[in-house]
Amino acid sequence: MRIRLTIAVIFLFAFTTKQPETNSWIRINQLGYQPGGVKVAVWCSKQELVISNWELVDAASKKIVYSSKPGKTFGAYGPFKQTCRLNFSSYKKPGKYYLQAGGARSPEFEIGDNVYKGTADFCLRYMRQQRSGFNPFLKDSCHTHDGYILYGEKAGIKDSTHIDVTGGWHDASDYLQYSTTSANATYHLLAAYRDFPNVFTDEKLANGLDGKNGMADVLDEAKWGLDWLLKMHPKDGWMFNQVGDDRDHMGMRIPKEDTNYYGKGLERPVYFISGEPQQRGKFMNNTTGTSSTAGKFASSFSLGGNIFKQFDSVYANKLMSHSLSAMDFAFSKPGVSQTVSVRSPYIYAEDNWTDDMELASASIYNALEYFLGSNKKAQSDYQGLIKMYLDSSYSYSKIEKITPWLGADTAKHYQWYPFINVGHYELAKQLKDKRRDTIINFYKEGVNRVWTKAKQNAFYRGIPFIWCSNNLTTSFAIQCYWYKQLTGDKTFDELEQANFDWLFGCNPWGTSMVYGLPSWGDTPIDPHSAFTHLKNYPIDGGLVDGPVYTSIYKNLIGIQLYQPDEYEEFQSDLAVYHDDYGDYSTNEPTMDGTASLIYLLAAKEAAPSKSLPKGKTSVQSSGKKFSYSHGGIIRGDSTKKKIALVFTGHEFAEGGNFIANTLQQQKIKASFFFTGTFYYNSKNEKFINQLAKNGNFLGNHSYAHLLYCDWNKRDSLLVSKSEFMNDLFGSMERLGHISDKAGDPPSLQRSQYYFLPPYEWYNDTISAWCKEFNKQLINYTPGTLSHADYTTSKDKNYRSSETIYNSIIDYERSKPNGLNGFILLMHIGAGPDRKDKFYTRLPELIKYLKQKGYQFQTVDGLLTID
Repeated sequence: MRIRLTIAVIFLFAFTTKQPETNSWIRINQLGYQPGGVKVAVWCSKQELVISNWELVDAASKKIVYSSKPGKTFGAYGPFKQTCRLNFSSYKKPGKYYLQAGGARSPEFEIGDNVYKGTADFCLRYMRQQRSGFNPFLKDSCHTHDGYILYGEKAGIKDSTHIDVTGGWHDASDYLQYSTTSANATYHLLAAYRDFPNVFTDEKLANGLDGKNGMADVLDEAKWGLDWLLKMHPKDGWMFNQVGDDRDHMGMRIPKEDTNYYGKGLERPVYFISGEPQQRGKFMNNTTGTSSTAGKFASSFSLGGNIFKQFDSVYANKLMSHSLSAMDFAFSKPGVSQTVSVRSPYIYAEDNWTDDMELASASIYNALEYFLGSNKKAQSDYQGLIKMYLDSSYSYSKIEKITPWLGADTAKHYQWYPFINVGHYELAKQLKDKRRDTIINFYKEGVNRVWTKAKQNAFYRGIPFIWCSNNLTTSFAIQCYWYKQLTGDKTFDELEQANFDWLFGCNPWGTSMVYGLPSWGDTPIDPHSAFTHLKNYPIDGGLVDGPVYTSIYKNLIGIQLYQPDEYEEFQSDLAVYHDDYGDYSTNEPTMDGTASLIYLLAAKEAAPSKSLPKGKTSVQSSGKKFSYSHGGIIRGDSTKKKIALVFTGHEFAEGGNFIANTLQQQKIKASFFFTGTFYYNSKNEKFINQLAKNGNFLGNHSYAHLLYCDWNKRDSLLVSKSEFMNDLFGSMERLGHISDKAGDPPSLQRSQYYFLPPYEWYNDTISAWCKEFNKQLINYTPGTLSHADYTTSKDKNYRSSETIYNSIIDYERSKPNGLNGFILLMHIGAGPDRKDKFYTRLPELIKYLKQKGYQFQTVDGLLTID
């Protein structure tokens, strides 16, 4: 709408004659497209036209750079009589462009690696603006008197008892606060940091004001949610579902201007989770138990404990304790906890709970594994309990195999919540048997149900136009993404991108559904919000509800438009969307929807490989400079006197401190590839963190050090693709934590891109799988015996340190290019059976190589071309 208003003013002053009426349009993702990603626009017309061709035009030169025939026409959709998809995915050159077809021209857009950069952080602005208690946007506090307890009789709590629940987030443009949406939002923020730690910046203090505090802003926001959830579950047997109710809707105001809506001064009611029906307007809601809300508490606390263990062990232990007590509360009465209303029938009418219990069980399982670490005694003592949570999660997964709204035409408001079964993803990552494939097939079937509907229209729209349809759209795009992460199957890439594109302008209305994003685009400017309506404050980053069926819109209570409808020509009997304060059904931003979008935007931003320093090219575009074997890089540029010292580790680490000190004394950096077993061993934590702080490269050597292929028949795989993926990604979370803790130095920015396989043994299939997951496999350079430093005197292939050292020196002296571009691999430990430790020769070796003029590089530096 912002662009449309500007253009209207220009037209008013520049033209006196009537302009020809436009009957066709090209809808695009206004944020732009990544070079290697899916790139599709939608041409749509109000006439029965069929275009013969379409063109991609360079915006600067006006030259046509790509053209094609339209392919399949999809016919009528919404307000349009004819539509088709314009797929230009094969065009990858960065730049600014526009599309033209059949007399229509799209807005300009960018193709580039960084088109989504900073968008996740941008949407955090809305989350901070939604804070209750101290609000950093207003620089003032609100709702500091909350609140008084209702429905607490079962726990022996007298009605009207005061409890401090200040904090958390307002749910939407009203100021109600719900545990179910807040816990889901908190989980998505935590997961966004866990999965994409390098996407987020540190520009805000914990209170949301400007400044740095050594923690990513997304974690500050997640902790704000966790702290409030701890207040809403203060002790065993006490848990609360919401603060306030729909009496809040009696007047729009800025949150600090609250009045006595509830009859107890500035206190608001705090509803205890009793597991029994509570008020819904003139009736009662359909609450049947405690599990749906309590399960969400448990999963958020578990993931929070996992992540915050590295920052604050006391806080992490508190979260873990509350996770277990929340789980006990969830078990107390299996069923759903719906929300309360007093004046109207509108509530969050959640009808499912086993998905919440699946996620909670999987999250606790994962947290217990992480907290116990390498403590074998503790693992043995709690083995039965840990296995119980994993088995329990799988049992719950089979009850709700597919989220019920997927493929359906309608659903009640928040009936199936969260809108995605997060538990399937978390559980599938942890399973290593046939059960994993079963879970993945649940995801696939859900996606296929939507695809059956989506493939019938040009927008690939298979999401029902129910209240908060944008939240469903976001969740479905995440499900497509998670399915691909679990399988490597790219079948649904175009469907996933279509749902993402919908949110940013590739929809019938041609508008972004996120306030202020992009800043140059057509975005909401008159949402249903007191901030914008009363004070003209921006609500940057807020995801609005989205289009609803016209039949729903016409039957809602109290809706009226305050301004002429600028999207009138795009409304239809199918669905409507209004950028008007009066439409609370399509144009109200939501906190939980925005949190889910932050995860999706982080995934999109993290998709390309990290940008390299200006003037440099990555290995992906400079492969001819390097030597390869079975798809893996085994040597850098052999024309340049550069070398990378690489140390791997899995079981033993006795050389760690010696090697770290030697590198520091010699003022050089090296690369360390460790397994997940090694990273999660608490005994190794101190020197690993020191390696990171000193700027060394930390990489992935698998999780469990599996043998991927037969020693004698190299083409024969010993692992399935899913087993390989589990082993590949098992260390990623820990690597992200270490990178962030070290301040994300340049040497760690691409730590998750390079992969050195266990046993240094792999085949072409393993290399190809790595590429599917945007990883580059590397291995040591053959020719020396450095990699034999693990052998013992009992082994037939034993090599003494003297023999190993001499093999390196001899190679350097005898070969024309010496050790240029070498990946020289050694082990950080060989275990007690090898007495002759080669790492003790490291100072001597480094001195020799320095004398020969070698520059020491980390692997990412070695595999970069100036």
